[in-house]
Amino acid sequence: MGGLAQPLPAGARVRWGTFGSAPGRFRAGSGDPVIEHVVDEWHRYLRGDLPGGLDTLLDDDVVFYSPIVFTPQRGKAVTTLYLQAAAQALPGDDTGGSGAGPEADAPAGAVPTGTSSAFRYTKKVLAGDTAVLEFETSIAGKYVNGVDIIRCNEAGRIVEFRVMIRPLQAVELVHRQMGETLERMRADG
Repeated sequence: MGGLAQPLPAGARVRWGTFGSAPGRFRAGSGDPVIEHVVDEWHRYLRGDLPGGLDTLLDDDVVFYSPIVFTPQRGKAVTTLYLQAAAQALPGDDTGGSGAGPEADAPAGAVPTGTSSAFRYTKKVLAGDTAVLEFETSIAGKYVNGVDIIRCNEAGRIVEFRVMIRPLQAVELVHRQMGETLERMRADG
């Protein structure tokens, strides 16, 4: 079958859980301490609390895999541009609510009633040098679900950042939003 999955390195441990869950909700084991630190630093960046921002977090040779662009984007400058654009394009609608996941009876692509639509991470899986962070948000009233897959090197720098988004309506909407945001950013200079 030639699958894409690779076995975990010998001695690798896996840690998974839900963000905001009670202490002790993580399963046995943990990811490499370096990836745990990188994820913590990524969250600091998102809060605006990371001195040096993405420049301190991204490796010079980082590769960014967009859910929209077919070819990998290589280098710190272009990855920084895409991640900054995503932060502007995906803040979520301001509807407030409980932060629960989508309801089963919600119309396809609709923001479920009683949920927060601000961008938020809902789950994480850490294994070796890799983190998978699941997120939810909404744009223009449409539910967006996806994952950020982050891989780091031993120096604690992100060497690969991959984004996957669903459903199809969300991909189309994110494509349009990112295009508009990147155009504005380029025009501003």
